[in-house]
Amino acid sequence: MELVACYRRMLALLGEDEQREGLRRTPGRAAEALRFLTRGYGTRLEDVVNGALFETDLDEMVVVRGVEFYSLCEHHLLPFFGYCHVGYLPRGRVLGLSKVARLVDVFARRLQVQEQMTVQIARAVSEVTGALGVGVVVEARHLCMMMRGVEKQHSSTTTSSMLGEFRLNAATRAEFLSSVGRS
Repeated sequence: MELVACYRRMLALLGEDEQREGLRRTPGRAAEALRFLTRGYGTRLEDVVNGALFETDLDEMVVVRGVEFYSLCEHHLLPFFGYCHVGYLPRGRVLGLSKVARLVDVFARRLQVQEQMTVQIARAVSEVTGALGVGVVVEARHLCMMMRGVEKQHSSTTTSSMLGEFRLNAATRAEFLSSVGRS
């Protein structure tokens, strides 16, 4: 209820009449939307993985490409969105593929900066799987750059985080980057 009151106050500070037809229910809808968009807070990795780790003798790279995400820039509360590519070298167990996408969502559904989100995803995959190495590449478009400030409509940002063998071994890193369409 407190978040609803904040949205009402914000509308008033903007000079709007919160009781006009189109805005009457906006504070409640906006509060609900913000709760949904930031539902990654307090989510435990164990709950996301939910036992979907499987023993294996597989020693080849696992890559999940094109995991779409939406997040909110912590500087302007404007959306940024794009694709996340995750790769890892298993060490005795693999993670259910849908869980990779769910791990991306845990960190995307917070007030965030892309650079930090990329690192958080890589560390989470490493922690959950115990992998020999993890690589994460995030490609995103930021409405804070498109709608305000420099207003660059076609700009995008790419960030990466490489852990373990992905950082130490140039061939492993190159294989991953090639598989996600980066060089």
